[in-house]
Amino acid sequence: MGIVSRIPKITAEEAAGMISHQDQIGFSGFTPAGAAKAIPLAIAAKAVREHKEGREFRIRVLTGASTGPSLDGALAKAEAVSFRAPYQSDPHMRKSINEGKTEFFDMHLSLVPQNARYGFLGKFNWAIVEASDVTEDGEIVLSSSVGASPSYCRMADKILVELNRFHPPQLRGFHDIYEPLDPPHRREIPIYAPSDRIGSHVIKVDPRKIAGVVETHLPDETSSFDEPNAITAKIGEHVANFLAAEIKSGRIPSGFLPVQSGVGNIANAVMGAMAEIPDIPAFQMYSEVIQDSAVALLQSGKISFASGCSLTVAPSVLKQVYENLEFYRTRIVLRPQEITNNPEVIRRLGIISVNTAIEVDIAGNVNSTHILGKSMMNGIGGSGDFARNSFLSIFTCPSTAKDNKISAIVPMVSHLDHSEHSVQVIVTENGVADLRGKSPKEHARLIINNCAHPDYREALHHYLEMSLKSHQPQVLSAAFLMHEQFAKTGSMQYVRWSNG
Repeated sequence: MGIVSRIPKITAEEAAGMISHQDQIGFSGFTPAGAAKAIPLAIAAKAVREHKEGREFRIRVLTGASTGPSLDGALAKAEAVSFRAPYQSDPHMRKSINEGKTEFFDMHLSLVPQNARYGFLGKFNWAIVEASDVTEDGEIVLSSSVGASPSYCRMADKILVELNRFHPPQLRGFHDIYEPLDPPHRREIPIYAPSDRIGSHVIKVDPRKIAGVVETHLPDETSSFDEPNAITAKIGEHVANFLAAEIKSGRIPSGFLPVQSGVGNIANAVMGAMAEIPDIPAFQMYSEVIQDSAVALLQSGKISFASGCSLTVAPSVLKQVYENLEFYRTRIVLRPQEITNNPEVIRRLGIISVNTAIEVDIAGNVNSTHILGKSMMNGIGGSGDFARNSFLSIFTCPSTAKDNKISAIVPMVSHLDHSEHSVQVIVTENGVADLRGKSPKEHARLIINNCAHPDYREALHHYLEMSLKSHQPQVLSAAFLMHEQFAKTGSMQYVRWSNG
């Protein structure tokens, strides 16, 4: 184990010195877990110096998904990013994108590695990845995530490694690195249960491609999740009770099915609520992100195995995992995102997917990316990969935002990410709308009656009455009046429809 002299040890500043204007870089990281830190900070500092000298210096940044402040945040503040894909959640990067300073390409996360290999994303000058160990013959043991790192390392001309001593080298064995062959040679992906392991523990590269190793000791820049509040707790309760009823009805097998859960406080609340329902048996996860609640349920035995792309947990939880590696070694596996999010595997395993919406319209279409149709929030992430291919597709959201001034239930979404054909169940704190086997008008009544906030139901019913003569209950001249009123007055309440 460990590096030797023929792979040069360098500083982060020396690594940044190798990066040129408009280089395209594939960074490790899927959430802040496993994201490169020291080298992007040094690149940001270099950008500031270059700009002060009147020279252009901006790079093209691709990652697995979102990252931490040392990568997205630092580079955005330094105005060092000309292009960003496929997903982000940093406020500074979001601001740069929405102000038009950084071009952003939103992508289904399952497509990122293969599109890189296909050449659709252009030439990769560099891969910059965080590792818990590196060997003299080019074996890279990743840290707390996998993301798109295997394909970036394959495609890049050169590789820079952050050897982060915060993550123990004993993580070897937690990763399952597998890249499918590209068409026309691709075969089935032989995963038949979440616990199946089909690849290597390491990324294997030609050691001559590694331009340098930067040693660090930096924790992941993850934060603790909020405790469930009244709204998120109620959403979690509704989801858990709905799933328990589906088992009782026989629509879900009595032994249950693997679960995918999105990222954030609602997802944690849903998982916590599922643990409290005795009618839901112990289950497995096949998801992108393993969060705090999943680790707690692994400890209790409610989750028997968790397959993910990253271990995105609070610092105290990660410490607990690292202190009990042998317990978790047989219960957790980390995979590349094109495997965790692969449509073939999702459909084969019968995944129950639970993801978060920004807004939902009365037809059942979901917007999960844009505020008022134009301002990017984070990106589509993996929600589409799972929603389009899952056994059961559930979307959750609070029914209102901004102190009740915005209704999450609207006549027509201002941006469409998931059409009604991929959305089966909507859940807010007010209730559940099961859209399976229902007509568009039935969709509308269920969503308004069960999910909309009481303050908005009358207006939404009025809108529906205006359009009942058509198959799809929409009135184009009025579809965005709630959004327009918010833009003018700061509230969607008290909208007045006309039959024009």
